[in-house]
Amino acid sequence: MKKYVCSVCGWEYDPAAGDPDNGIAPGTAFEDLPEDFVCPVCGVGKDQFEAAE
Repeated sequence: MKKYVCSVCGWEYDPAAGDPDNGIAPGTAFEDLPEDFVCPVCGVGKDQFEAAE
């Protein structure tokens, strides 16, 4: 699964790790995140994330 990076602050979402602190289980693909998911660091929405190289 592809990693995604917040274009505002650089936080990386790694699907293998998920975001357990915010209720996202490991193995959750970025595409499967809830529509209201926000960056846990800076608070921007999914539309501000880009696929990591």
